[in-house]
Amino acid sequence: MPRSVWLLIIGMLINTVGSSFLWPMNTIYMHDELGQSLTIAGLVLMANAAAGVVGNLLGGYVFDKFGGFKSIMIGTIISIIGLTCLVFWHGWPHYVWFLTLIGFSGGIVFPSMFAMVGTAWPEGGRKGFNAIYLAQNLGVAFGPALAGIVAKHSFDYLFIANLAMYIVFFFVAFTYKGISTEYAIAPASVISEGSKVKDRSSFYALSILGIGFLLSWLVYTQWTTTISSYTQTLHISLNQYSLLWTANGLLIVLGQPLINPIIKKMGERFKEQIFLGLAIFVISFVVVSFAGTFKMFLVAIIILTFGEMFIWPIVPTIASTLAPKGREGFYQGMVNSFSAIGKMIGPFLGGVLADQYGMKITFYVLIGILLIAFIPYMLYDRPLKNKHKVEKETV
Repeated sequence: MPRSVWLLIIGMLINTVGSSFLWPMNTIYMHDELGQSLTIAGLVLMANAAAGVVGNLLGGYVFDKFGGFKSIMIGTIISIIGLTCLVFWHGWPHYVWFLTLIGFSGGIVFPSMFAMVGTAWPEGGRKGFNAIYLAQNLGVAFGPALAGIVAKHSFDYLFIANLAMYIVFFFVAFTYKGISTEYAIAPASVISEGSKVKDRSSFYALSILGIGFLLSWLVYTQWTTTISSYTQTLHISLNQYSLLWTANGLLIVLGQPLINPIIKKMGERFKEQIFLGLAIFVISFVVVSFAGTFKMFLVAIIILTFGEMFIWPIVPTIASTLAPKGREGFYQGMVNSFSAIGKMIGPFLGGVLADQYGMKITFYVLIGILLIAFIPYMLYDRPLKNKHKVEKETV
């Protein structure tokens, strides 16, 4: 790979390590340290995710107008400002303001990193994007583990360590100045795509598929919100909880040889892959509903990880096959939007359920939502079948 791609990979690794210092600990900190309910913590995380969507939209505009280097630097500087403020003011309600600001700035940076790798190594095809994805997961593996060790001593050190990582990333990002983005495709979003959708059947199919994707993400986010706080009531240490995400990140990287033969055997039977992944999700939440020790939570997240390795990559793949020529960006933007909505609603809904009914009922509801998700995944291609039927009758 070219040197510029390696620099982007290193930068993504540092950035993800930095960002993953906070996200596993947010709910725990707001609930245990700041004394807020899980419902309030869910609302704060909803604001953080919504700010990320806004940042994504603005980042796409800045990327188009001024290039990838400037969009990354703007996002990084805003992150450093937000984290500096958090070091000195991380009480209530300051935590809400600065966490929302960090969500906004992160939304600017991450899509630009992915967009830049395409122009840094155009002949690499998917290899460059896979390398960036790998760097992300390595960051997820190491970041929470380090955060758990730091938070064990004091949450104050957590904010300082997070800030330090972003300062390091700031200097690494300076090396991106020479990477051209003249022919790069800016991060796509539904709002930024103004042209009308002509092929309604594929659009309806994607919308139905997106509902299943939304429900899947809504449930998945509970691992970083309600479940994270729940582990503390069972006297599982912060260090141990962080190790769960280390296992998740490493397994995504190391587990590929285990699932690749299954994926190859299934071929383009996309529904079967989704059903398998979703069934694994259900099993994971059944296990975690009975978990009372660190080992049981570890088993549950290992099962969960295999489920996400089937679902998360396959939905964008289906979106790509559904997209008419020239509409690929819009369809991927739709997929991102559905996942973003799931990430926004999930923490709040989980917080309300946990506060009002307790974790046992919450787990039952989450399992029910996963079972409901089978329906849109099963029916998403129905509009396509109706379209082909009409075409045959017309002929």
